[in-house]
Amino acid sequence: MFELEGRSLSIFVVTLVFLILSFISVALRCFVRLRLVKAFGWDDSLMVFAMALNILFALCGLIGARHGLGRKMEDFYQKPDYSSEIETALFWWWLGQTTYVITCVVAKISIALALLRLTVTRIHNIILWGVIAVSIVVGLVFWFILTLQCHPVDYFWHRLTSNGKCLDTDYILDIAYLYSVTATICDLVLGLLPIVLIWPLHMNFRTKAALAGILSMGCVASAAVIVRIPYLHYYKDPDFLYATTQISIWSNVEAGLGITAGSLVTIRPLFRWFRGTGYENSRTRGTGSMPLSSMNGPYNSRHDQAANRYWRPDLGAQDSHGVVTTVQTSRGSPSSSQEDLNPKKSSVAGVNVQKTFLVTTDDPRDRM
Repeated sequence: MFELEGRSLSIFVVTLVFLILSFISVALRCFVRLRLVKAFGWDDSLMVFAMALNILFALCGLIGARHGLGRKMEDFYQKPDYSSEIETALFWWWLGQTTYVITCVVAKISIALALLRLTVTRIHNIILWGVIAVSIVVGLVFWFILTLQCHPVDYFWHRLTSNGKCLDTDYILDIAYLYSVTATICDLVLGLLPIVLIWPLHMNFRTKAALAGILSMGCVASAAVIVRIPYLHYYKDPDFLYATTQISIWSNVEAGLGITAGSLVTIRPLFRWFRGTGYENSRTRGTGSMPLSSMNGPYNSRHDQAANRYWRPDLGAQDSHGVVTTVQTSRGSPSSSQEDLNPKKSSVAGVNVQKTFLVTTDDPRDRM
């Protein structure tokens, strides 16, 4: 193994940072979806799967950096068992890049499935399913090329001690450019489409801008893809492990950013949960009321229904007929646990919990 220095240290640090960021974001997502809204969907499952793949991808970078990723060939030749060290470094590079492709594709599918909850028009559904299809097809092609570029497969890292052959590097570069371009386009679509979905909603401008900005975070991974494109030609460099350092770094950035941004989109209820449990804030305000859920009257549009399904998936269609739950508090005991939950009507202090709902009657013919 090598000491962590130079480009090897850069690979190690960047990989570790984005591994931690993505892991924290996915953990927060799972807490929100499982504990707060209690609606763990397919998009959440896929993001957890993407995180598992990202852990494997990050381990390839972390271990590979200790075994020579980012090192020049002359550094290997100074070791008595240099051929074994080169083979180990090439193996971790190969495994990391093949894992990276699947990680990014699964993360994109998760983000697209999350946005499908907001769509109400056929064209938006077609666009998102198109993004999913293109990501899968191009991703699989690139994955097969990277995985099976040599025959036998292990000739990629055993090229110094065994016989075999590999595809022309120009073919690999062509597929790499194709993947990068399609990945950038798909990321931009996933980033810009939420603006189209949010803008017709009946909200004030600041709320629309904030919500559209949050939902558009899924496109930040495209920045890493764009930055990595000028470095792809280093696939052909004879000093492969040293020349492809930037490819390794920006691949980790792309995977980590995609997972982080796609997960942060879903944790908005966490901030409301923090505000809802803050007792000190309610004491300083005196008397006030806080709506726990508010779905007053009929929706103004199908877009509003889609938005509420996304942020409150725990409420079903039967709950959308004017249910309002309100907690009203006033200054009373210095300890929130001692406040009267059923105060007298003439009392000023205490906590009043009110829930109003709209009662409707069903036509028997509707059940036939």
